[in-house]
Amino acid sequence: MVNENDLRTIIAQVLSEMNLDQKEDTKEAETSGCAACSNEPVIEDGCIPDVTEVDIRKQYLVENPVNGEAYYDLKQYAPCRLGIGKAGARYKTDPVLQFRAAHSAAQDAVFSDVDQDFIDKMGLFSVQTQCDSKDTYLTRPDLGRKLSDEAVKTIKEKCRMNPTVQIYVSDGLSSAAIAANVGDVLPAIEQGLKSYGIDYGTPFFVKYGRVGAMDQISEITGAQVTCVLIGERPGLITAESMSAYIAYKATVGMPEARRTVVSNIHKAGTIPAEAGAHIADIIKKILDNKASGTDLKL
Repeated sequence: MVNENDLRTIIAQVLSEMNLDQKEDTKEAETSGCAACSNEPVIEDGCIPDVTEVDIRKQYLVENPVNGEAYYDLKQYAPCRLGIGKAGARYKTDPVLQFRAAHSAAQDAVFSDVDQDFIDKMGLFSVQTQCDSKDTYLTRPDLGRKLSDEAVKTIKEKCRMNPTVQIYVSDGLSSAAIAANVGDVLPAIEQGLKSYGIDYGTPFFVKYGRVGAMDQISEITGAQVTCVLIGERPGLITAESMSAYIAYKATVGMPEARRTVVSNIHKAGTIPAEAGAHIADIIKKILDNKASGTDLKL
């Protein structure tokens, strides 16, 4: 067991190390030209900055680099955990805390549900797949591709049949992605379709949905093009990545190659509002060519 005095010593050493790292980062920024590193906030009173707010593309913690400026420039094009340095045989405390925070955010994104208030605010009605819980959803992907009987009935009652385009939203593997992006992406798609004179059906939300559920929804609604905005599996760079899967006259059991995908929709990737306009443009091209996925020749 660690006694109280030893614990205080350990804490003091960690805080001392992080203060040292901060000073070295600033010094390195001054000598290597990494100006962004010098803007890191100074640690005061034993507190550290919010590790979730750190832009890892602008963080360079390698001590005495051979060519720190060139390495730092390369980091701007790759949001990966590179150049994080080491303290002896282990990683420095700051990157470790960032890693753990990112891992926690990823878990929260997978295991949390999309807030019903957000769904209501977007004006979406909700239906559910044959999954009865998050555990079932994660262990039975096949059930996430099939709508419940009640969902089928609700869609037939509330959706306009045979629209040119049917758009819907699904939680997928990241509730955080839906909350962060749909508010900008969905209106941008609708605005883009209106500008092209393309009609679209009633949007709605599918709980515990997999991408393949769009095939059944396409058959039910009779839409020429079906588009689902769905949360992607979160990683340790972001837990808020969303994708749009689009298919022309999708049918149950069709090859995955018939889907067109717009991925990496998030604030540090494809900007949500821009993604919406791009998706609307792709839908128009799919309608013009009457094909999607690998069949779409642009």
